[in-house]
Amino acid sequence: MLIYDSMTEGFKLRARGRTFLLRTQDSHTGPDMTVSYTLEVADVRFGGFTKLLFRWKGSIYRLLYKELLLFSGVYVFFSVLYRFMLTPRQQDLFERIALYCDQFTNSNFIPVLFVLGFYVSLAFNRWWGQYTSFPLPDNLMMVVSGNVHGADERGRLLRRTLMRYANLSSVLILRSISTRVHKRFPTLEHIVEAGFMTTPELKLFESLHSDFNKYWMPLTWFSNLASRAREEGRVRDDIALRLLMDELNNYRARCSLLFHYDWISIPLVYTQVVTIAVYSFFAFCVIGRQFLNPEKGYKDHRLDMYVPVFTLMQFFFYAGWLKVGELIINPFGEDDDDFETNQLIDRNIEVSMLAVDDMYQNLAPIVKDKHWAQRHFSIPYTLSTAAETLKPAFKGSTFDMRMSAEDLGIHQPADTPGKKQYLPLRGSLGDGLDGLLQRGRGILRGGSLPSLVDVSSHPNEEDEADASPEDDISVANHKEQAKAFIKVVVEQNQ
Repeated sequence: MLIYDSMTEGFKLRARGRTFLLRTQDSHTGPDMTVSYTLEVADVRFGGFTKLLFRWKGSIYRLLYKELLLFSGVYVFFSVLYRFMLTPRQQDLFERIALYCDQFTNSNFIPVLFVLGFYVSLAFNRWWGQYTSFPLPDNLMMVVSGNVHGADERGRLLRRTLMRYANLSSVLILRSISTRVHKRFPTLEHIVEAGFMTTPELKLFESLHSDFNKYWMPLTWFSNLASRAREEGRVRDDIALRLLMDELNNYRARCSLLFHYDWISIPLVYTQVVTIAVYSFFAFCVIGRQFLNPEKGYKDHRLDMYVPVFTLMQFFFYAGWLKVGELIINPFGEDDDDFETNQLIDRNIEVSMLAVDDMYQNLAPIVKDKHWAQRHFSIPYTLSTAAETLKPAFKGSTFDMRMSAEDLGIHQPADTPGKKQYLPLRGSLGDGLDGLLQRGRGILRGGSLPSLVDVSSHPNEEDEADASPEDDISVANHKEQAKAFIKVVVEQNQ
């Protein structure tokens, strides 16, 4: 049995209980990785996307160049045939056919845009659904680590076995839908050799006869083992056991959803309609987009450019769009942008065992944090990010909205006794315009008018009783100073 060991970057040949290590010629060359360019587009800059056009791996050029060469070759063949190999009478017949085909390619007779756009949109939604359905054990391993107790060997064995069962289930389902995983684990013996399953478990797995996929079987072992841990007191209460079962069911649901995505595809008739629409359209373009003799005066054939630039661009866009749908309709293959299922398997089993074994009750000493004695503190910035401290904190879109003094008045209903009241600005009238200007400077430094206004929703009844015409005059003066204040603030802010 030949097995690849990712730790030694070589192959192991296992036969009759003996293991031999076979080195590859280039141990540093790994499998194709998913193309990621996130860092290169982290900031918007001149020519940001333009640099991505010169990549080959994972590019549309790599997917489409064969079809583009074939289309160009067929177009050149008919062009040479028309120009040099046909008789004048045959050329007239060819020109009539070309005009007839061009009539349909320049109209909506073949709804390529509609059919192709809807198909790619449907394929993308399916692709995203498969990505979000990938079974990750992170939530499950946290629950196992926090609720299956015991620092002894028995407790450690329970936690590691539970997570091994969960990862075994994901390996079985991925082996059923991913060509990469199936090539890595072509038989169940390879899974045993990898450590996901023991020999007695393999016998038990094979002893259960079923005509359907048995990826769910390790999850049943998980639930039975969790119940046994509850009986032994490793799981201390029924609430913890219920939490384990809930996370297990969520994990099982993701595995089941991946299986059904693989089982139920986009209807074949739709894929056929899209493919026929695109290829038939460009089959007509091969003849209909030929440059005819400009001396004969055909409409839209006044120039003989030899190379159909815009037709080639149209083929690049439409056929490339179809290739995108073909690429994402099943992301569990071996294309450049397909899911790295083997690396996800390696990551899942590693973090699972670290969480429930090495990190179980492995805590650093609990000490007072650095800011223990400080009520108000700030987190330091590096020199490259220090400018962010000058930006005011966002408090709401209306926080800096400015209002006139007229808008600050409180409107009383007609049937309510009393008179119209005004919202007093903070400070007395004797503060004068200097105090108002100081507050205006506060606004310019990041404050706002509402922060300088004191709203009294329940005025004192004694103040209402003591109201006099002099108070009305004071209010009027107050309004005039407020208007002057707002005018000064707005002018300085501008």
